[in-house]
Amino acid sequence: MRLLLGSFWRSVAYCLHPRVIALSLLPLVLMVAGAFALGYLFWDRAVDAVLHALESWALVEFVLGWLDSVGLGGLRAVVAPLLVLVLATPLIVLVALLLVGWLMTPAIVDLVAARRFPGLQRRHGAGWWVSLGWSLGSTVLALLALVLTLPLWLIPPLALVLPALIGGWLSYRVLAFDALADHASPDERRAILRAHRLPLLAMGVATGLISAAPSVLWASGAMFIALAPLLLPLAIWIYALVFAFASLWFVHYTLAALAELRSATQAPAEAAAAGPQLRLSPEENPDVPR
Repeated sequence: MRLLLGSFWRSVAYCLHPRVIALSLLPLVLMVAGAFALGYLFWDRAVDAVLHALESWALVEFVLGWLDSVGLGGLRAVVAPLLVLVLATPLIVLVALLLVGWLMTPAIVDLVAARRFPGLQRRHGAGWWVSLGWSLGSTVLALLALVLTLPLWLIPPLALVLPALIGGWLSYRVLAFDALADHASPDERRAILRAHRLPLLAMGVATGLISAAPSVLWASGAMFIALAPLLLPLAIWIYALVFAFASLWFVHYTLAALAELRSATQAPAEAAAAGPQLRLSPEENPDVPR
């Protein structure tokens, strides 16, 4: 608990560092460009497809007809865009996580290591290709979980909780691995991930739940179309900043755990290398004056 809370407060403080704020803008620029490009190419077709699917369901069509009868027919035009945004939000979260891992985590590792762990040796336990393969494999599993749980999203609370939990699991898998990739050896990395699995998973779920907060701004873009050019980039930047905080939290935690692991393993090794000390009596010790 000490390590968990200590790394949390350090991460909150580091989020105010100018370098971290500047780094959080890099995913923003790429994601805004990608989001607007996808919206330009596929928005109308996606909304039409969702609206057609809704109208094919008798229950949904009954609800929409009832809204028309009570003078709320304008909501019919909002339902489909809102659902498209809700379905796109988890993908935005996954892309944000990958961009943070690719663009921000190495720089954050260097920042934390230089300021807090300058003497921690880098053993280069995983190259960038290993981290990339680990991230892609974990992302495929997360996307599969999202697809399999899509029917449960019709239950309102689960529509927010399930993506947060899946994103939290992905955060734990990707960020903990990337945080240790440069400093820990493969054996050290496996030992830390095994010994600290529950706290790291709790950190991932917590950051996954925090990342659900920008969904309010993201969905508001459908309710207030005039403010969408402002709300959507702001939501994307908050996503990037949340994941920057998550990356800082995992880096602080895992590097501190690595330092403790090496301290615990080096002390017995040094004691064993020193060997038993031969105690001489005063008569046998030549350094004792007679």
